[in-house]
Amino acid sequence: MMESIQTLLGRRVLFFDGGMGTLLQEKGLGPGELPESWNLLHPEDVLQIHRDYIFAGADFITTNTFGANRLKMRGDYQAAELTAAGVKLARQAADEAGRPVFVALDIGPTGKLLQPMGDLDFETAVGAFKETVRAGAEAGADCVIIETMSDISEIKAAVLAVKESCSLPVFVTMVFDERGRLLTGADIPAAVAMLEGLRVDALGLNCGFGPEQMLPLMDQLESCCSIPILVSPNAGLPVVVDGQTVYNVSPADFAAQMAEIVRKGAWMVGGCCGTTPDHIRAEVEACRKLPARPLPRN
Repeated sequence: MMESIQTLLGRRVLFFDGGMGTLLQEKGLGPGELPESWNLLHPEDVLQIHRDYIFAGADFITTNTFGANRLKMRGDYQAAELTAAGVKLARQAADEAGRPVFVALDIGPTGKLLQPMGDLDFETAVGAFKETVRAGAEAGADCVIIETMSDISEIKAAVLAVKESCSLPVFVTMVFDERGRLLTGADIPAAVAMLEGLRVDALGLNCGFGPEQMLPLMDQLESCCSIPILVSPNAGLPVVVDGQTVYNVSPADFAAQMAEIVRKGAWMVGGCCGTTPDHIRAEVEACRKLPARPLPRN
């Protein structure tokens, strides 16, 4: 599968799916309920979301496993069990598609800062990530997406866990502030240098901002990155309406701004919080005919 993904990269723009949590909330996910628990409790709802994104044109669907890490688990749930169930649902949807669709094992942060800024030690973080990676790889994932990362040490722990557990391609997307810095202080060039040194297959930006706010960050990223770039913004900046968090960028506006991000050099684009199959459908329509920048060759 590595060869298939790498063969497509650089030939055309590739598309990830959009948000999962907000769609599960629309289907009844309650406050404080583990989204990943729906892989076992409501599998048809998760499966339908994957199908909807595939129908919208996504080439990659991300598993409902963002928080499936033993450091975040509570109750009777096991991270490996929820991960395997999530990958199998995405695998089923991808296999039904009638075209190549890749299953990306979704790995989010632990919710804890690593030492010395926090109390989580590096080896414990690597071990927790390894449990998720092994379960996902065995269940049939085609690649791994490490996303919404803001701690350079945790990013390294997650990448090493993937590299030491399987041979799947690994992508990393990070959350920077408006200055282009991670929560723990690293800037974009430093993060890129580390990840290229770890030989990840693609890196980029997700969450935090909408596409408009990511445009200047994209300029910084493109200027120092020599591997494929992946960008998955929110559907704008979050606002609270009647006690609910909403995102106000329409599919049409989102797609127009994502086309500009592709023109700036993104090889892969998708969506994060607040994006829906309608956003991805509009994005695919706006970006699919744009020429992909050729990949650098060693």
